[in-house]
Amino acid sequence: MEGVKDLASKKAAVIFTKSSCCMCHSIKALFYELGASPEIHELDQMPRGKEIEWALRGLGCNPSVPAVFIGGELIGSAKDVISLHVDGSLKKRLIHAKAIWL
Repeated sequence: MEGVKDLASKKAAVIFTKSSCCMCHSIKALFYELGASPEIHELDQMPRGKEIEWALRGLGCNPSVPAVFIGGELIGSAKDVISLHVDGSLKKRLIHAKAIWL
C-alpha cells in the first residue's frame, strides 16, 4: 500500500485506471475538461499493475478503478468523483490541491 500512497502523492491529481475501462475514460475526460492534468497510471499496462490493484482494494476502492486521489487523499471511485462534481466541490478540491489554477 505504501507504493500506492507514494504514487498518489507525487502529483496534485492522480488517477489509477485500466485502458479498457469506460468509466476511467469518463473520469479522465472530466478532469481534463476542468483544466486538470492528472497523472494517469494504467494498471493493465504496468508490470506491478495487479499488485497495485490489490493495494487499492485494500484501501477500500471497490471497484478498484478508477481510483482518484487529489492532494494525496483518496477521493474514491467514479461515483464519488461524480458526486463531488455535482455538488460543486470537485473543482474546489482541485484548486485547493493546486491541480488547477483560475
